[in-house]
Amino acid sequence: MHHDDSPPAPRPARRSKLTLTLAVPAAAALAGWLVWGAVSGPAKSAPSQARPAPGPSGSGPSVPGPSASTAPLSLAGKTVVIDPGHNPGNFDHPREINRLVDIGTNRKECDTTGTSTNSGYTEAEFTLDVSHRLRTLLRKQGATVTFTHDADRPFGPCIDERARIGNAAKADAVVSVHADGSATGNRGFHVILPAQVKDGAADTTRIVAPSRTLGERVAREFARATGSAPANYVGGGTGLDVRKDLGGLNLSTVPKVFIECGNMRDPKDAALLTDAAWRQKAAQGIAVGVSTYLRG
Repeated sequence: MHHDDSPPAPRPARRSKLTLTLAVPAAAALAGWLVWGAVSGPAKSAPSQARPAPGPSGSGPSVPGPSASTAPLSLAGKTVVIDPGHNPGNFDHPREINRLVDIGTNRKECDTTGTSTNSGYTEAEFTLDVSHRLRTLLRKQGATVTFTHDADRPFGPCIDERARIGNAAKADAVVSVHADGSATGNRGFHVILPAQVKDGAADTTRIVAPSRTLGERVAREFARATGSAPANYVGGGTGLDVRKDLGGLNLSTVPKVFIECGNMRDPKDAALLTDAAWRQKAAQGIAVGVSTYLRG
């Protein structure tokens, strides 16, 4: 779940959703999809939400090979910071993660536990798995890849520290990997972009434009790789959502986006998020989006 603005959830077995948003009308979502498609490239129809068909081996959906426009090229000299949302240890440190930190516009909790599927598969587990896959793909293209954490610390890092890690690395791109915790029936992915913020320690003036470009590339390639459609409950069907209340974006001085890969509280989306083959496709889509952005 995006985030640094939701109260911490209890242990997975009895966790409730952290975010509840209203679904947009179907007509508005379709209109938004058409707008999104016009920005990202022509498409005959919106991608299907259904799980991709298994590959010839029957072992799961096959990852499409690179096309001429997305063929891997060297990313040598480029630095990417991957920010796996939340930390499995957060559940054991409620006092620490509830500590308030400065995000420029106001103060928010250090971190949250994240959400989970109804069966107890946590967002923290999901984000680490996708992040590992993403790191492998980007390193194969020569990029230097850094994590904000790898479940190698008791909890956190806090949202302000996550931003500082990307800033200190002078990253060419930062991607924060998440999965949402919205209402059943709310489906699809969305990429969160930084709003124009200049308040206290926050100044996103220089990163708003490049972050939007990064987000548009990631959204386009994520849809192509996974077959998922943009969220039907946020972003007007565009797959993009601009926010000014997230410390991880407000405090960033380098291009950064969040991606909500799907809604863990919806059974259909959860079936995808818990599928290892689909998670590989998710990582592939993010990787191609990042690499096309970095290559200009």
